Amino acid sequence: MKKLIVLAIAILLTAGFASVSSAAITGTDHDFSGSPYSGGKICIVCHTPHNSNTTVTNAPLWNHAVTTATFTPYSGQGTLQANVGQPGGISKLCLSCHDGTVAIDSFGGGSGTAFISGSEKLGTDMTNDHPVSFTYDDALASADGELAVPSTASSGLGDTIAKDMLFSGKLECASCHDVHDNTNKPFLRKADTGSALCLTCHKK
Repeated sequence: MKKLIVLAIAILLTAGFASVSSAAITGTDHDFSGSPYSGGKICIVCHTPHNSNTTVTNAPLWNHAVTTATFTPYSGQGTLQANVGQPGGISKLCLSCHDGTVAIDSFGGGSGTAFISGSEKLGTDMTNDHPVSFTYDDALASADGELAVPSTASSGLGDTIAKDMLFSGKLECASCHDVHDNTNKPFLRKADTGSALCLTCHKK
């Protein structure tokens, strides 16, 4: 009986989480339920409950093809103190649609034909985009002189930049964007009124 009660609570909590997540996605550009390839499902393009790609970290039950493109990263035009290389981690998953080399409907082991276009397509030349997948630590903040110290500076999301916005100590696409919530367009982690999101890390 005790096991049944625990199971019932777990199901209710999961159902509550799912409804909150899907409600935030519904009607946004990340709601694929209206696309012919989705089978009326919102999440299937990126996630699957079975036979997921277990080599992908920080993305549970991953279902989408991962880009193999080589990118030209942001060079900093002589000002960036960080070592920026190829996008990795969770940023590579974002680019698995947004680089335009992998079709949106390439999931579940299949190869699709619906490629992203317009302003959402970043391409593989990222020299004019914010750098990603670089280590953002206190040493970088000190060397730069115009960055907040991530271990102590508030993220505005409840804790420090390091705890709330970095992934294994690195700044990624998801440091600023929340793929599951478009409350603050375009899928921002928090409102950017008065450049508040930018000024979380940049001291200007």
